[in-house]
Amino acid sequence: MTSTVPTAAHEQDERQPAGEQPAQRPLTMFGPDFPFAYDDYLAHPAGLGAVPPAAHGSEVAVIGGGLSGLVAAYELMKMGLKPVVYEADQLGGRLRTAAFEGGDPSLHAEMGAMRFPPSSTALQHYIDLAGLKTTPFPNPLAPDTPSTVVDLKGESHYARTLEDLPPVYHQVMEAWNACLEEGADFSAMQRAIRERDVPRIREIWSRLVEKLDNQTFYGYLCDSPAFSSFRHREIFGQVGFGTGGWDTDFPNSILEILRVVYTGADDDHRGIVGGCQQLPLRLWEREPGKLVHWPQGTSLASLHPDGAPRPAVTRLHRTAGNRVTVTDAGGNIRTYPAAVFTGQSWLLLSRIDCDDALLPIDHWTAVERTHYMESSKLFVPVDRPFWLDEAVDDKGRRTGRDTMSMTLTDRMTRGTYLLDDGPDRPAVICLSYTWCDDSLKWLPLDANERMEVMLKSLGEIYPGVDIRKHITGDPLTVSWEDEPYFLGAFKANLPGHYRYQRRLFTHFMQDRLPADRRGLFLAGDDISWTAGWAEGAVQTALNAVWGVMHHLGGACDPANPGPGDAFDRIEPVLLPED
Repeated sequence: MTSTVPTAAHEQDERQPAGEQPAQRPLTMFGPDFPFAYDDYLAHPAGLGAVPPAAHGSEVAVIGGGLSGLVAAYELMKMGLKPVVYEADQLGGRLRTAAFEGGDPSLHAEMGAMRFPPSSTALQHYIDLAGLKTTPFPNPLAPDTPSTVVDLKGESHYARTLEDLPPVYHQVMEAWNACLEEGADFSAMQRAIRERDVPRIREIWSRLVEKLDNQTFYGYLCDSPAFSSFRHREIFGQVGFGTGGWDTDFPNSILEILRVVYTGADDDHRGIVGGCQQLPLRLWEREPGKLVHWPQGTSLASLHPDGAPRPAVTRLHRTAGNRVTVTDAGGNIRTYPAAVFTGQSWLLLSRIDCDDALLPIDHWTAVERTHYMESSKLFVPVDRPFWLDEAVDDKGRRTGRDTMSMTLTDRMTRGTYLLDDGPDRPAVICLSYTWCDDSLKWLPLDANERMEVMLKSLGEIYPGVDIRKHITGDPLTVSWEDEPYFLGAFKANLPGHYRYQRRLFTHFMQDRLPADRRGLFLAGDDISWTAGWAEGAVQTALNAVWGVMHHLGGACDPANPGPGDAFDRIEPVLLPED
């Protein structure tokens, strides 16, 4: 369910004359930990910065060909550097779009990221750059979702809007709104983020980080008088807000949840038409109109032999002159003045043989303590969006309801999404999307075994609906915790992990590190404050680009300072360690 807390867009600014509304910018993932305007930085005509001419053509290793790696590589190429991209699996990372084997070529399944909020403004820059279109995503009770069914404890409720649900759901929503307002200054923070009021953001957030760093999401709810009812907490965990139930997040730090709700990350989602993997693939092939050193027509693909990235990295170590040496799966060894690592951080502990000298010891501790969320999905192709047919009851009477709906349930499937491109077109059902313990329940089962359990669960919710007869091909499934180069879906900090996250996020500020620990830059979802959102991958890529530029003697145009230039003014809260 979507939160109904009033935001700054609905409030009158007390500094404005009565009856007038202030001009306000859209909500963006602007802070609260590091309130740097990445969207303005990207849009500025001066560009992101420059390296000295002597550095032009210098190779920089970019390890990981997901969104973060390709954004970093693309921007480094534009500066006149030569990114060398290494990728163990396929370009795109967790922006993975899969086709149904032998099925309709117009159908696809988003195995990883599939919905993106408008507040992901830096991400939107690259979506626009790639010429991609977006469309509303059918989240529960979203305006473009035809209908939603909430099924808890064997009782189903059909709804087209929140008003159609029983009073207890409204009570839960009111409790959540009160919980946010009373315990986390929700309206004040959203107003500050909209207005990009950095001092106010820092004032609110500094207080909350000190107060809440050791608190779980569930503990935060329990401490609120508004959530004194266990029944309300249980319903909230199973149905949630925005994208559905959040009980799998209950053990995580409440700071992680506040980052999501403050920035509207769970609201008004959109999907990328044709599949999200197009974004990294188009960045790989794109020929920038404005770039330094390289001739027009240069792309990341053209800088790589045969247009393909280099294979998996098997070893990373430091060599003379504080350079980073990379060994790949083909046995090739190359040495670089700088490298950007964007892969899942645990790979540095397991699949890649690493020198301890790559990172300061406290950063290694932070990598080791990173906590990941498991996640599973299963998709099936169907002949058409039959769920839009009008349902009939057991006596053959028309009910005025859809045959099937976007479904939230406490059964094994948890979340079921219905995806179509028009009434007469083939369509796709995401039979189940789950996280954490709910995801682990699927892990031992293969795709067909999973599908059978899912169809049984949905058959109990929709007893008169024969989903199976509409399925036109084999299911596609993923468990990200079982993917050898991912080991989980996304980072999610536990209580007490703020200090670890700060170390990883601020790693790009290497003037503060010993000289023999510089030159390797961390980026990607693991490093960002906004876990699980592609925006965080983009932002940390831009941090790494600034870091490499600075490391090689470059700088930003004074008219467009970068994240490192602004760091001393907006750096994340520094909590004591003693």
